[in-house]
Amino acid sequence: MRYISTRGGAPALTFEQAMMTGLATDGGLYVPETVPTLTTDQIAAMAGQSYEQIAFTVMRPFIGDTFTDDEFRAMIDRAYAGFGHDARAPLVQLAPNHFLLELFHGPTLAFKDFAMQLIGQMFQASLTRSGERITIVGATSGDTGSAAMEAFRGLDNVDVFILFPHGRVSEVQRRQMTTPVESNVHALAMDGDFDDCQAMLKDMFNDTAFRDGVRLAGVNSINWGRVLAQVVYYFSSAVSLGAPHREVSFTVPTGNFGDIFAGYIAKQMGLPIADLVVATNQNDILHRTLETGAYTKEGVTPSISPSMDIQVSSNFERALFYAYDGDGAAVAAQMDDLKSGGFEISQGAYQYLRDTFTSGRASEEETSSAIKTYLAKHGELLCPHSAVGVHVAEDHLGATPMITLATAHPAKFPDAVNAASGIKPPLPPRMADLYDRDERVTRVANDFDAIATLIKERIAL
Repeated sequence: MRYISTRGGAPALTFEQAMMTGLATDGGLYVPETVPTLTTDQIAAMAGQSYEQIAFTVMRPFIGDTFTDDEFRAMIDRAYAGFGHDARAPLVQLAPNHFLLELFHGPTLAFKDFAMQLIGQMFQASLTRSGERITIVGATSGDTGSAAMEAFRGLDNVDVFILFPHGRVSEVQRRQMTTPVESNVHALAMDGDFDDCQAMLKDMFNDTAFRDGVRLAGVNSINWGRVLAQVVYYFSSAVSLGAPHREVSFTVPTGNFGDIFAGYIAKQMGLPIADLVVATNQNDILHRTLETGAYTKEGVTPSISPSMDIQVSSNFERALFYAYDGDGAAVAAQMDDLKSGGFEISQGAYQYLRDTFTSGRASEEETSSAIKTYLAKHGELLCPHSAVGVHVAEDHLGATPMITLATAHPAKFPDAVNAASGIKPPLPPRMADLYDRDERVTRVANDFDAIATLIKERIAL
C-alpha cells in the first residue's frame, strides 16, 4: 500500500512514512494510491463482532507491512481499553429510523479519541523501533489538542505542542489541554482563530529547515492515520443496523471535513451508504460550497459549537482530489487560489461532490432549540455540535436509517448546554476535579519566528 499527495508533487510513501510525515512536502495531504474494498461477506461477518475486531478488518488493508497482524491487534486493544463504554461507539435510537452514534466515551470525551489513542500506539511502536525522537505540533479548535496530549503525554521520545485559539474554546476544552502535568506536552494559546492556528501549523511543515531541525510530525486530521481510524465506526454502526444487506445514511457535524471524509472512504470500501450529509453551524463554508460550487472564505464568527468555527477545511482538499479524478495539478491550483480568498470548482468536479455529499446548516438559535427539544422529546442531552447534526439530519430523514454522529460529551460545553436546557451536565467522575487542577499554558502571538523559537527552546535545540 502506497500513499500519494493530493497535489501530485511529492514522492509516494509507505503507510508508516505517511503517518510519521503528516503533510506532504508539496503541501498536499496523503491519500492511498488505491482504496481497498471489502466484500459483502466480509462486511456481513462483522455482525456481532467487537469494535476491536471490526477495526482490525477495516484498517488492516491500509497499513501494508508496517506492523504484523499480532502487533496491530495489540495496538487496537490498548487504544480502546480505556474507553468508558464496552461497545466503544454505541448506537442510541432517537426516533423511527434516526439513531445517534455516541463517539464521546473516550478519555477526553470526544470523537478524536478514536483516532488519537490508536495514533499514539502506532507512533510509539514506530519510534521505539527506530530509536528516533520527534516533535508533534498540532492545531486545534478544541478537541484534537486534548486528545493528542492524552495519547502522547509522558512518552520519552515525543514532545507535543498544541496551538489553540486564545479565548475561542470552551473552559473544559482549555483545561483539558492546560492541566496535564507531564513535561513533554505544551499548550500554546495563540492570538487569532482556528484557521490562524492551522495556517501556522502548515507554515511549520512547509519550512524545511524548521521541519527537519525539530523532526516535525503532525497529528491533525491532515494525518492519514487519523482519517483511517475514523472509518471504523461507520462500519460498526452500519452493520448494527443491517448493512451490508441494508443501506444507511450518515449526518456528520464537521468543520475540517475529516470525519465526513472518513465516511466517504467507508463508502469507497464497499459500505452501502445512501447519503453523507455535511452539517455545519453558522460558519457554513462547506454548506455554501456544496450549494454553489464556490469555496469563498467569509471570516469566522465565534459560536456555541466552537470546534466547527472554521473557514479553511483542510480535508476538503482530499475530497477535491477525488472529485478531480486524481489530478494533483488541478488541486494544487485551487489551493493556490484559496490563499487569495477562494476558488471556483469546475463543473465536473462540482457535480461529483454534489452526487457524493449533501449538506445543511444550523443557526445558533436552531442549535440551542435542538438541545432543548431532544432532551424533552428523546431524553438525550446533546453537546452543541451533536445538536447541529440532529437539526440538519431532520431534513434528510426517510426510509433509510439515518445515523447522526454525536461528536462530544455535553459536559465539554456546560455553559451552552445549560443555557439551552437548564441543565449543567457534570463531568464524569474521573474528570470531576478538572476545575481544581493547576493550569500550565503559554500565550503566544501569531508569529512564526516567535513560536518556532519557543519550540526549539523547549526541546533544548
